[in-house]
Amino acid sequence: MGKIADRVAVRYMEKGDLDEVLRIERSSFPAPWTETAFLSELENKYAHYFVLLLEGRIIGYAGMWMFAGESHVTTVAVAPEYRSCGYGRMLMNLLIDYSREHGVDTMVLEVRVSNIPAIKLYSSLGFRKIGIRRNYYAETREDAYVMLLQLRGWENREEDDQGDYQGGS
Repeated sequence: MGKIADRVAVRYMEKGDLDEVLRIERSSFPAPWTETAFLSELENKYAHYFVLLLEGRIIGYAGMWMFAGESHVTTVAVAPEYRSCGYGRMLMNLLIDYSREHGVDTMVLEVRVSNIPAIKLYSSLGFRKIGIRRNYYAETREDAYVMLLQLRGWENREEDDQGDYQGGS
C-alpha cells in the first residue's frame, strides 16, 4: 500500500455527493444540515465546498464562504471512523491554501466551546480565539468561540488590539 497522500483526493462537492455527505453530517452534528441546505450552498456564488476522498470514497468535506476579503468556514466534518487520522487538518489546510490563492485576508469560524479536538486543531493552524457567541447553537444553547486566522494585511497590528474584531456572522 502507498502512502496515505497517494490514496487521497480532493475535489469540489457535487450534488451526486450528497448521500455520503449527509451520512457524515448526521453522524457529526446534533442538528445536521438538510439536503436542501447543501443544495442551496452548492448554488451560492460565494460558497466553496469540497469533498475528501480516500481510495474513491468520500470520508470528509469542508466548506466556506468567500466575500469581501474574508473566508468564513461554514462546515468541516470527517466520517467518525476516520477521525484523529489527520484528515480534518488536511481539509482545513485545503481551505487555508484556497483562501490564500484567492487573495483572502482573513479566515473566521465558529466552534463549539466543548469541541476541544477542533479548537486544538484550529489553534495549531494559527487560528486564535477573538470572541464568543453566546447560545450560538440553537439546538443545544451552547456557546461558540469565534476564531480568526490572519492570512495577510495586519502584519504590523499590535497583538492585544485584535480582540475587538466583529467580522463574520
